[in-house]
Amino acid sequence: MHNINALKELLQEPKEVMITTHHKPDADALGSSLGLAGYLKKKGHRVTVITPSDYPSFLNWMEGNDDVIVYSEKNDALVQRIISESQVIFCLDFNNLARINEMGEYIRGAKGTKVLVDHHLQPENFADLDYANTSAAATAEIVYELIKAMGDKDLIDAGIGEALYAGIMTDTGSFRHPSTSQNVHLIIADLLQIGVRTSDVHRLIYDSSSELRLRFLGYALKDKLVVLPEFRTAYISITADELKAYDSKTGDTEGLVNYALSIEGIAFAALIIDRSQAVKMSFRSVGSFSANEFARAHFNGGGHKNAAGGMSLDTLEATVAKFESLLPEYKEQLLSAIDNNL
Repeated sequence: MHNINALKELLQEPKEVMITTHHKPDADALGSSLGLAGYLKKKGHRVTVITPSDYPSFLNWMEGNDDVIVYSEKNDALVQRIISESQVIFCLDFNNLARINEMGEYIRGAKGTKVLVDHHLQPENFADLDYANTSAAATAEIVYELIKAMGDKDLIDAGIGEALYAGIMTDTGSFRHPSTSQNVHLIIADLLQIGVRTSDVHRLIYDSSSELRLRFLGYALKDKLVVLPEFRTAYISITADELKAYDSKTGDTEGLVNYALSIEGIAFAALIIDRSQAVKMSFRSVGSFSANEFARAHFNGGGHKNAAGGMSLDTLEATVAKFESLLPEYKEQLLSAIDNNL
């Protein structure tokens, strides 16, 4: 991680700044982006947030959301122009340019200073300044610490704080994951002090489901959940037709994999979805089993030790078959992953 003085010098005078984050942004991706944007605007910078795809509607309440540009083929020329004219490009919550689709190569060739702010493992070396911290619970936590290190903690208002809180809350699983450190709780205490509405943020994110989404959840758990106790593994697979039948929107499958992981005795869970162009996969684990290593070794993915993603260009059926066929190879690790002695 670079010294904070390098960032201070870079941002000493107002600049054209672009912030982007990964495909299908979650609360940490969007929250850290909009939180940082709000801070930089207060410092006099001209800031544009561009996402490589749409994101869940339950994140639309965040301050600054109305100004976000969502990349599409229709605004490709506009996005390329913004990237080329940006003096500073912040890359948040991803560490590989492939995670931002077409925009990745535009940013790779951009003249602006690229600043990486992230907490995932095994980064690609593309940034000029690197503020990655793999021990951080969320990218929003790193953004908070960067603002504090810049000497500008007092500039964090409720709007910025609520965006950062959303990122920390969701990436820690509402503060239940092992990544929930003492520092996380100290940051939340600070955010409470400035008026962040923690219960409202939780409600806006977790209690905003449509009726169809709840019916889809019921269907997935009743008819699509597969439990393999001999491997301490459970998974859910969803076809493209099933997504269509329930009019699935961006964000409707978020968190579904955690239901599979919540079964007593399960150490590894997967959500496998046919997204037409590719099969997308979410992996979660507990204890010593590394979802990240599994995803990187077999499904072109990666992430965190206990939370990772992957993808497959095979059919859904072939991908599921491959996933099941790999489990015997990991049986010993899976059976010993959980230590029941607290």
